[in-house]
Amino acid sequence: MLNFLPSKLLGAIAGFFLFINVLFWFIIFFVFSIPKILLPWPSLLKIINKILNWIGENWIACNSGWMWLTQKTDWDVQGVEDLNYKGWYLVVSNHQSWVDILVMQHLLNRKIPLLKFFIKRELVKVPLMGFVWWALDYPFLYRYSSEYLKQHPEQEGKDFEIMRRSCEKFSYIPTSVMNFLEGTRFTREKHDKQKSEYKFLLRPKSGGLALALNVLGEKFNNILDVTIVYPGGIPGFGDFLCGRIKRIVVRMRTIEIPKKLLHGDYEKDPAFRDSMHKWVQKLWQEKDRQIQFLMKKARSKQLFFCAD
Repeated sequence: MLNFLPSKLLGAIAGFFLFINVLFWFIIFFVFSIPKILLPWPSLLKIINKILNWIGENWIACNSGWMWLTQKTDWDVQGVEDLNYKGWYLVVSNHQSWVDILVMQHLLNRKIPLLKFFIKRELVKVPLMGFVWWALDYPFLYRYSSEYLKQHPEQEGKDFEIMRRSCEKFSYIPTSVMNFLEGTRFTREKHDKQKSEYKFLLRPKSGGLALALNVLGEKFNNILDVTIVYPGGIPGFGDFLCGRIKRIVVRMRTIEIPKKLLHGDYEKDPAFRDSMHKWVQKLWQEKDRQIQFLMKKARSKQLFFCAD
């Protein structure tokens, strides 16, 4: 463990390990992606996708390795028991920081299939990682503004069609589809601008969740609901590398999906859309209360240790 080092030096070491890990696994990943580009035969793609997922899992395992070496974080985690590596999972979570992704990958790697995130289309341009996300069939979303769609109505529903094609690919091998329902990272400014009715969350969006259920509803037995809390405040990625995150609290639970929500036309059926909205809002109300409880509990512990 190197956490005794000064934070800036620790951050430089962690950043170096992160870079080397990306470079090493990307080279291997790229080699095995070539057949997917040149020979896109369905039977071959299934084999290649399994290999790429295996590479991704080893990549994450090495991330966990340098995290263990450089971090001194107190992990308070509940709910990872009884997960099925060979099952299909629809995962939802609150979203506060890029650190959230490393947290979930670290905790869920090889406990459920490799996480596939819904991500913004612009991120395909990220060096190295953009190619990896494309090869792993991550759904890239355009997320056009309402003003843009008024000027370009032909783009209406394009995101849904992209998500549909991506989700159909996930039906061939066990997959975990990850969706941050808020659509963006939480900040107090965004919260105030939205006038969100939740204390610790932005308003959730249910369209992506509805589409995933529509395409793969028979595959998903439950939703894996993840709640992440940083008692010391929302960290930046630099804080994580420098070992400044002292405690991370994570709660996971599986939720049975109502049968009526498995197959419905979110775009054209107002009654189904309203049912989906209400179900997601209830989920978010419960999550907001849970975050409030966990924050209060964490602060009580801090006061106890200070008094002691």
